[in-house]
Amino acid sequence: MASAPLVIGGFDRTAGFKTRRFSNAEILWVAFVVVQALDGAMSYVGVSLHGPDIEGNPLVAWYLSAFGPALGFVVAKLFAVGCGAVLYLTGRRRWMALVTIVYIVFAVGPWIHVLSAGL
Repeated sequence: MASAPLVIGGFDRTAGFKTRRFSNAEILWVAFVVVQALDGAMSYVGVSLHGPDIEGNPLVAWYLSAFGPALGFVVAKLFAVGCGAVLYLTGRRRWMALVTIVYIVFAVGPWIHVLSAGL
C-alpha cells in the first residue's frame, strides 16, 4: 500500500531527525473519527438549540430520550466509531470511506446549514 503524503517528524538524540509517513488507511481512519466527532458536536448543539425533534435518526432520537442529549450522543458516536473500527481492522477501507462521505453529505453538511442559518 502506498504511503500518504502526510509526514510527522520528531528528533531522536541517538538517531537524529526521523519521519513517519501515515498510510492512506490511517488517514481515512482519522477522517472517519473526526467526522463522527463533528456530527456528534453539531447534533448536540442543534438539539440544544432546537429541541430533540430536530434529530433525524430515530435510533439516536431514542438514545436521546433514554439517556439525555450528552450521554445519548456519546453512546451513539462511540457505537459508530466502534463500527468504523471493525471496518478498519477487517480491511474494509472502501466501505469506511463510503460511510465517511455519507456522513459528510447527509449529517455534517445539513448541520452546517441548519446551524449557520440559525433555523
